[in-house]
Amino acid sequence: MRYLALATDYDGTLATKGQVQPEVIEALHALKKSGRKLILVTGREMKDLFIAFPPYAIFDMIVAENGAVLFDPRNNSETPLTEAPSEPFVATLKARGVQPISVGRGIVATWEPHEMTVLTAIRELGLELEIIFNKGAVMILPSGVNKSTGLKAALEVMDLTFESVVAVGDAENDHTFLKACGFSVAVRNAIPSIKETALMVTESERGQGVIELINEMIANDLAIDISQERIAKP
Repeated sequence: MRYLALATDYDGTLATKGQVQPEVIEALHALKKSGRKLILVTGREMKDLFIAFPPYAIFDMIVAENGAVLFDPRNNSETPLTEAPSEPFVATLKARGVQPISVGRGIVATWEPHEMTVLTAIRELGLELEIIFNKGAVMILPSGVNKSTGLKAALEVMDLTFESVVAVGDAENDHTFLKACGFSVAVRNAIPSIKETALMVTESERGQGVIELINEMIANDLAIDISQERIAKP
């Protein structure tokens, strides 16, 4: 078996409007029964994921906050992978009317069109932060923290390599971990730039696309001809 794990994004990939359909959960269970591991790689904070996806323990490891937090479902332990958000930075954003705003263990998140206010605050305070976009969401993290660095931390714990992982996603913040893994997949509803860089694009959208991917992993370990019609297209 060449691919030992599936690393998947949540919103827009596994989930449709924040919810994962029962048949998608069944497919995840089937993949685990095949002897493979499941890793969730999400921009969500764990407190939000607990509410949105109660069966989170199906995953062997969860990378949350776009790479800022590593969560182990086996013992419900949460490990920050970066420093906490700057209090003066958060206070500045709130004072300038940035709403809604969410502050996690390492991430600060809001929505467009507040990105210019965020960028101005970063410059004025002299902070080493970067903005990552996700279909309208504006996520602010310490420079160099992303889904790839978070997944790397998870793989070290699990004693796996990037080359043994299949990654699937749909949006801007998925680029880093899709490029790092051995096989990259875009669901049909993914943005064009994700489709262009992925090795494969599913025929179906969101969770149904993930089911399609899982079926192929189980059936043939993705031993498919990606040079033909299934190669990624914009």
